Formats: sequence, structure tokens, C-alpha cells
Amino acid sequence: MNKTHHQLAPNLKTSRILTGLWQVADMERGGKQLDLDTAAKALIPYIEAGLTTFDMADHYGSSELITGILHKKYIAKDKIQLLTKWVPPPGKVSKKVVREAVQISLDRMQLETLDVLQYHAWNYADAAWLDQLYWLQELKEEGLIKQLGLTNFDTPHLKMVLDSGIKVVSNQICFSLLDQRANHGMLALCQAYGVKVLAFGTLAGGFLSNKWLHQPEPDINKLATWSQMKYKRFIDQTGSWDNFQELLQTIHEIALAKDVSIANIASRYIMEQEGVGGVVIGARPGKSEHVASNLRLYDLQLADAEKATISKALTTLKPIPGDCGDEYRKPPFLTASGDLSHHLDNFPAPYRTKEGQDGRTQVLSGTIWEDLAGFSRAVKKGNRILVSGTTATHGDKSIGGNDPASQMNFIIDKIEGALQSLGARLEDVVRTRIFIRNVTDWEPISRAHGARFKDIQPANTLVQANLIGEEYLVEMEAEAIV
Repeated sequence: MNKTHHQLAPNLKTSRILTGLWQVADMERGGKQLDLDTAAKALIPYIEAGLTTFDMADHYGSSELITGILHKKYIAKDKIQLLTKWVPPPGKVSKKVVREAVQISLDRMQLETLDVLQYHAWNYADAAWLDQLYWLQELKEEGLIKQLGLTNFDTPHLKMVLDSGIKVVSNQICFSLLDQRANHGMLALCQAYGVKVLAFGTLAGGFLSNKWLHQPEPDINKLATWSQMKYKRFIDQTGSWDNFQELLQTIHEIALAKDVSIANIASRYIMEQEGVGGVVIGARPGKSEHVASNLRLYDLQLADAEKATISKALTTLKPIPGDCGDEYRKPPFLTASGDLSHHLDNFPAPYRTKEGQDGRTQVLSGTIWEDLAGFSRAVKKGNRILVSGTTATHGDKSIGGNDPASQMNFIIDKIEGALQSLGARLEDVVRTRIFIRNVTDWEPISRAHGARFKDIQPANTLVQANLIGEEYLVEMEAEAIV
């Protein structure tokens, strides 16, 4: 592997250290805007040092505008790589809106083609996210996007995307000494499918640095940046401030022996994990640059004994719960504010409902089978909800390809979407019935069911059945009581 760069895709080589521009938004808090030209020039030393890749998003303040000026005025575009993100609001948007979002980024960045567009989904139970990804893939085929990536996707939904024929090259997720969720399936999946993890949060907003060693615990409400507020919540989740200080001390001792910093060790440990294509280290253009320090990562090597020491230290911390990206979808919300209030206002109902006879409420998900056979996806009568037999159908598409676990996860998403549309939750389910085509698929299907229902444990039946539709490997129905 090249020491400084990695082949993220056949036509795209990126730095193994990506410079993250999310702090531009923090610098522009309160409605002020950076001097864009000055900010662009502040990025030139990164490029001259070989840190040629910049990561931004549609909501990172003026970051896209800054990189547009950077390559138009100062550095030829073929010398740098620009990754951005699209984070749409939850719910359905039109194909036209998807195209407009891509065009906005193209205009801001003064490009004809985006190097990588990374997509974020808020609610897997609303299958609108799949529509948006399929439309983005069409724009890729059209030439507006070179490569598609994801951000904050969990393991089963990344697998679902790949099994459904949507081609992505990366998944940008939180991965640090504090946050080891990627080791529970994500890295193995990425290696199996040739997808790279781009790890952010490796320095935990600066907490994984010499600056915080032997320091008293800060008041989260008095911290200087959004990143610090966010990652203080991660520290709290993993145990106490004393636990964190013990980890810092362990890393500090290794760093001293190598004449590097705690930040260097923290980032290099993640960079060396199999499946990691790069680490994203934040910059505050014109305010806080760590170019020389970051470059030390390339020559730093951790011995097996040092890795073992770090791994042992991590066992003293409580694991961050859930899968990658869960901090944006379910409690505990490990965000700057501790909830989603600064990201979005509400979650619209995934599916259309209508009032039927006898006081019942019906949910329609829009599949061809509902119109053909005349049934509802779900019906609520009183406090009881009955969800019809559900397959991995979305509009005219079959989701999950030939993978039984991916089909099962999408089916559970659809059922959860029907429940949400009726004001219920997956936790309200009291019975599930599963029908499988091939008895040999029982284990991946059962494991997918177990991962989603392990804390709910409804009554369950699983039988082999001759399902209608050769593409369908599994069908499931559910009952819930609100």
C-alpha cells in the first residue's frame, strides 16, 4: 500500500489522511461567514505537504465554496480530491430535488463532476432513502458524480445497498479509540465487498491529545466547539473522566517512547485497521493547522506489543452501544446537543394512511402487490396492528438481491415503517411469522431477525413455504399492540 495515498476507486487516489472541513460550520456560528479567499489560501500548505484530499458537506458552512475558490484560483483541480456529502431532510423528495442538490454542490465547488458524493439516510424505515440512492446512481452514470459513498451507514444497511446493486466505494463513520463499533462487523463487511472505511472522530474532537492529559473534567456546556461537545458525550458513554484519563496515560506512554503525540498514536491505531482507507482529521482554516504533526502519521509504525497494550486499555471502557451511525438515529444521541434538534425538525410518516371502515386505519406502502391483490400493508383497529406478509419489494424493485439477510432486514424496515405510520414502534410487536423459500437460509434470516428483535423477543414462527415470486427468499408478517 502507498504510504501516503490510497486507491479509493480505479480512477480516484486519495490521501490516507483526509483534511476535514466540518469545523468551518462551527467557525461560522451565529451567521458570520469566513473570508472565503483567505480560507482557501489557508489550505494550500496542506496540499504542498501532500495532504491533497478534503472532506466537506452541503451543511458544513462555506466549505464547498472555499474549495471551489481553492482550485479555481490557486491549485489545479487534478492536484486535489474533493469529497462532499448530501444530507437530505428525512422523508420523500422528488428525483428533481436530488438532481438540484447535486447541482448546488457542483456550482459551489465550481466543478462539472463531483469526485465523491457521500449520502446520509436518517430513517431506514422510510424507504425513500433507497429511491434517493438509486437516483444518485443514475446521476453517476450520467457523469455528474464520479463515485458514490455513504456516511454513517450501519452494517446491515451498507450490505443491503451493496446487495441491491448500488455501487459505493466508501462509508464514512465514526471510528476511534473511544468508538470501536466498526470492529463488530463493519470492517469485515467492507473488506469482503471492497469498500473502504473513512474514519472520522479519530481524535474525538481534540480530546485524544496531549492537551487534555491530566486536566480536570470540563463542563460540557462551556466547551468551545461543537466537536468538543459531541465527543464529551462519547467520553461520558464509555465511563468516567477518570477512565478516559487512564486511556490517555496509556497512549501517552507509548507516544513518549516514539517521540510523537497522543493524537498521532490515536490516529495511527485506526489507520492501521484492515479496511480503513483513510482517517479524516479536522482543520480550522486560518486558525488551527497541524500539518507537520499529521505528516508524522505516515512514518509512524505501531509494534504488535504496543497495539496489544492499546487493545487491553480499551477493554476498561464501556463500548459505545449499537452499530455505526446509530448516534444519529436512536438514543443515546451522541451529538453536540444530545438530540437531533439542530439537525432536523421532525420525521414524516414513511407511508400513506387512510381511514377505512369500522374505525380502522390502513397503511399503504405502494407496492404493486397491494393494488393487484387488494390489501393493506398494515391495518390498525383499536390498539391492535396487523402487518401483512411483507417481501423485499420496493415499488418495482426487489431489494437485497439474492442475499437472504439483506432481504430480511429490508422487510423489517418496511414493517417498522408501517408501524411508525400508525404511531407505533418495533418495540410494540408481539408476534412475527416468517416464511422462507429455502430451508438452508434459516440461519442468516434468523440472525437478522435476532439482531433487530433481541431486546423485544416477540412470539415467533418460522416455516418453509413456496413463496410467490422467484426473487423472494423470505416473507414476514407481524402483529403489534400499542
